[in-house]
Amino acid sequence: MPAPRLRRVAVLVSEGAKPLDVGIPAQVFTTRASMPYEVRVCGAAPGPVTGGDGLSYHVAQGLEALEWADIVFIPGYRFPDREDPPTAVVDALIAAHHRGARLAAISTGAFTLAATGALDGKRATTHWHYTRALAARHPSVRVDENVLFVDEGSVLTSAGAASGIDLCLHILRGDLGVAASNHAARRLVAAPYRSGGQAQYVPRSVPEQLGERFAATREWALRRLGEPLTLDALARHAAVSPRTFSRRFAEDTGYTPMQWVMRARIDAARELLERSQLGVEQIAGAVGLGTGANLRLHFQRILGTTPTEYRRTFALGE
Repeated sequence: MPAPRLRRVAVLVSEGAKPLDVGIPAQVFTTRASMPYEVRVCGAAPGPVTGGDGLSYHVAQGLEALEWADIVFIPGYRFPDREDPPTAVVDALIAAHHRGARLAAISTGAFTLAATGALDGKRATTHWHYTRALAARHPSVRVDENVLFVDEGSVLTSAGAASGIDLCLHILRGDLGVAASNHAARRLVAAPYRSGGQAQYVPRSVPEQLGERFAATREWALRRLGEPLTLDALARHAAVSPRTFSRRFAEDTGYTPMQWVMRARIDAARELLERSQLGVEQIAGAVGLGTGANLRLHFQRILGTTPTEYRRTFALGE
């Protein structure tokens, strides 16, 4: 099997950069046998950069790293609503994007990304504390304050620092498949996957105890994807009424319970397609979708491809 194509990742550190926002992509995409990525941390110029929260950085490269990168991460920084990013940084990001690089902003890095114009007319998010400021400063951007991350293809944005992990795992899933993403999540001791549509924070109407109970029900369901899973069964496990379960589950995850179950089954099928030689009919039975025709139908609807094409893509390491 050919080795996966090496992907080049640049992390652009600005003045006031938040330590977690810088560290997340640097750690998630760190070069190792299971991770065909090379990471370079850069700034507006080589040398020291004063960060936020008492930390500073010394970067070896300047904006020339953006000419090299396939993906550019823009970490969040302090006071994004007070002044525009440096013109040279914006110009370098625009050039990288025109060349075909993906631009991914973590938290308030969305302000720098918006300054390039690449988000005009597109959905985007940022830390909930700054969503209104982003909308006011960049009215052409369709700001969504109720999601963890937004994928608009060549431009991606995430909410606060923890959702930067979700965004990175989402990128991994698209690049290398579910198995690689789950492996990285285990290494980070992070949740394997939270949907972009999940709320940035649980509404106050959902008590913490109930949120924990729903998390336990999701774990219970993931261990039983091959079995019948109905709304009543899920609600019974969570010890609430089906109506309450449906409403609060959607508030917590961004999906109805049965939409979530279907996506979990498709994810399980993806990992089996990547890691096993089982046929489509066998996989359909293993993940609770019954028949190969049913698996193909939902696979196409959710992912826009077929199980056969998906297996061919990731078996080649593309």
